[in-house]
Amino acid sequence: MFDVVIRGGTVLDGTGAPRRRADVGVTGDRIAAVAEPGALDAAGAAAVLDAAGRHVMPGFIDTHVHGDAAVFEPEVQLAALRQGVTTFVLGQDGVSYAPAGPATVRYVGRYFAPVNGRHPALPADGGTGYLSVEDLLATYDRRTPLNTVYLLPHGTIRHDVLGTERRAPDAAELAALRARVERGLADGAAGLSTGLEYVPGAYADAAEIAALCAPVAAAGLPYVTHMRGYEDRASHGMAEVLDIARASGAAPHVSHYHGPADELIALVDGARAEGVDLTFDNYPYLRGASTLTLVTLPEWLPIADLDATLAALADPAVRARLETEWWARRPEVWPRITLSHVPADRLRWAEGMTLPAAAERAGTTPGAFCCDLLVATRLEAGCVFGQPPTNSEASVRALLRHPAQTTGSDAIYQGGRPHPRGWGAFARMLARHVRELGDWTWEQAAVHLAGRAAERFRLPDRGRVRAGAAADLAVVDPDAVVDRSTYEAPKAPADGVDHVLVNGVPVLRGGALTEAAARRPPGRALTPG
Repeated sequence: MFDVVIRGGTVLDGTGAPRRRADVGVTGDRIAAVAEPGALDAAGAAAVLDAAGRHVMPGFIDTHVHGDAAVFEPEVQLAALRQGVTTFVLGQDGVSYAPAGPATVRYVGRYFAPVNGRHPALPADGGTGYLSVEDLLATYDRRTPLNTVYLLPHGTIRHDVLGTERRAPDAAELAALRARVERGLADGAAGLSTGLEYVPGAYADAAEIAALCAPVAAAGLPYVTHMRGYEDRASHGMAEVLDIARASGAAPHVSHYHGPADELIALVDGARAEGVDLTFDNYPYLRGASTLTLVTLPEWLPIADLDATLAALADPAVRARLETEWWARRPEVWPRITLSHVPADRLRWAEGMTLPAAAERAGTTPGAFCCDLLVATRLEAGCVFGQPPTNSEASVRALLRHPAQTTGSDAIYQGGRPHPRGWGAFARMLARHVRELGDWTWEQAAVHLAGRAAERFRLPDRGRVRAGAAADLAVVDPDAVVDRSTYEAPKAPADGVDHVLVNGVPVLRGGALTEAAARRPPGRALTPG
């Protein structure tokens, strides 16, 4: 007797092995059998899913996604499941909620609100007690239909020890930083992340990060990094990544790797030839998304001190300096920016507009409008931005074909006009890069979207369709799967993923969230095995 039988499909098992026709039997939260077609017909099943003409694939793992708060939203759950995604890797870019005391929880909740949103179980004022990784994982476990994996956010940990200090830690502070990393790993974190273009993580040097990566390496877990530079600065960013890997022994994973493919692939191949176990993720778009502060403001502003930055942006002398010393030298930036998240009622009309167009409507200059908007939103504005011409469709395709590639949507779900990647990245990989362009075979897609990520984050029972593995499964129509989200209409769910199981529970059936997904959410807070 099985709880679920998926009958008549073609299994792509996540190892890259040739596809095969098979029926899959699920008991509890495990795959109990992967058998020849018809072999399970005599067995009873509480539910039978018809997979004729479909591929049965391991549930996809989004290796870089800003779902730390958004994962609780049914709209986001549907967006992920309609693409076959069953697991989110959280704690990205060095900024999330734990481990941290109240002041730091309050800080990261405000600073990264345009990216992560606000966690519904955490008080906006940071609360009164210390939030451990164990505490945070408990807010996810069985509270959502998606599994979650958590990376220790270096910037959060640094803020908890050094606040917004722009200096290296002394010996006692470094010991305190390392103790938090060790405790977080013991609590179930799956690695350490940095965001070296976000504050206060940007204030750390390679020696500090390497010291914190040493216990990560000892645990056999990855160092995940938003590097200190991409595109024409990728070689500088990668040099620092490799210095940290050599000094600590940690296996690095580079987030949202993009730029000129020849150079970027040479950097990866050189590192791997040296014996560095380096992997990366990327997504199939030529625009990025982030906070408006990151894209528009110089580092000489006190960005880590949010109230001081707000005061500076209201100061006419600072605005004049920004115009003459910063924005005047970067006129190409403004047309690349589209406002995605404007949490201020009087300016919400600007969502979806380019920044120059919004400034023109407001009757002011782009620089002045940017300052006005940041002040009005208390620095919580977000944007979509065009990447430099050093990136290209050919570069994206070359990178995703690399054997070290995993897929991360880098989804940001905040605002009325977010980047479409949260609703479409995985479906676009299947529709465009498998079916249309042939960049991967379907067997390779199961590796790039699931199998390799499970290996990277030490999830040995995920990313595979085999007896004994966790029953995270996606039933995909290879002829119909397609992304529907666009920059103009980003929140359109993908089509072509019929059924999804998470830990053996059907959470998507016929493309709709099931009652079980809401009534008894089966998603687990996964820890490395």
